[in-house]
Amino acid sequence: MTLSDDVLGRARVTDNEELKAFYRELATHEAGALWTVANDIEPWYPRPKSVPTLWRYADLRPLVLRALDLVTGDDAGRRVVMLTNPERRDVSAAVGLLYTGLQVMGPGESMTAHRHQASALRFVVEGQGAWTVVDGQKLKVGPGDFAITPNWTWHEHGNESAEGPCIWQDGLDIPLVNAFDANFYEVHPNVYQEPGKVENWSLLTYGAGQLRPYGFGDTWTKPYSPLLAYPWEPTYEALRNAAKAIDGSPYDGVIMEYSNPLTGGSVMPTMSAHMQLLRPGEATLAHRHTGSVVYNVAKGSGYSIIAGRRFDWTQGDIFCVPSWAWHEHANGSDSDDACLFSFNDFPVMRSLAFWREEAYPDNDGHQPV
Repeated sequence: MTLSDDVLGRARVTDNEELKAFYRELATHEAGALWTVANDIEPWYPRPKSVPTLWRYADLRPLVLRALDLVTGDDAGRRVVMLTNPERRDVSAAVGLLYTGLQVMGPGESMTAHRHQASALRFVVEGQGAWTVVDGQKLKVGPGDFAITPNWTWHEHGNESAEGPCIWQDGLDIPLVNAFDANFYEVHPNVYQEPGKVENWSLLTYGAGQLRPYGFGDTWTKPYSPLLAYPWEPTYEALRNAAKAIDGSPYDGVIMEYSNPLTGGSVMPTMSAHMQLLRPGEATLAHRHTGSVVYNVAKGSGYSIIAGRRFDWTQGDIFCVPSWAWHEHANGSDSDDACLFSFNDFPVMRSLAFWREEAYPDNDGHQPV
């Protein structure tokens, strides 16, 4: 529904020559009249510049692999094909103030260590042998695994397999950090880190799920999760077990958040991530919320209806839902489940008291397409 601005309480000044001359005089002093822009900068409801977009993995994969021959890891720093929203190319964002891209690492390749103010996360799409070192901890990850690189932690990546490349999805809050003029970047003084003796020590320590370290875990004071890697197998098992016991969300199916095992909160202060399962033939109801979301199809195929448009997806595809856009999901199979990985800026929305959510009120909860 479109609301009219021609009501008491909204800016509705009719310009005349005297006012236009006044505006020009204000401009000479780097000033302006609020009422000329008030309705644009304070809309009735969110009007994101981002548009729903789907990036097909089958189309992108050959181009991502081609980058292996075109640029070296040392020259590129990170060999990534970034995914940009048609209306957010100005800030290199996939949706809202979130960045994403597909990074590829060739067999035996390693990237140099660095750190930045932006927080990062990884979702492995394909390949065996991928690893990352985060503040000296080496993490080995495989397809479907999720890992985090919190802001200002030293990190580097590589592929120790001799058989083929590894591709993972990067997710970062770079546009958000840049919007606050708060970004920094630094190259490691030794170019590479010296990894600790125990690989995946955070997973070994904090990855027991319902068991929480006692007597030493409570010394963790950093604002992000001490668990840096979340494997696919226990994640999928948890979703399947929950699907046996609960109906799940009417809007997202059986959905779980990757969480900080010490607090139960989001893995990082600016971004959170989820994995959701859609049962065979399941179609969710539509809802909308503040906050932007980037999805990666972890398993299966189906479609989502976003702002009245249908987007068909299959494993590996990436798509986005802009803030305050109606959206619903459907599993296209009657015999197998489908899983969607996603990351978002919900922690920012909630910490700033911007969070709002509502259900689609008409047509039994489904959008017309």
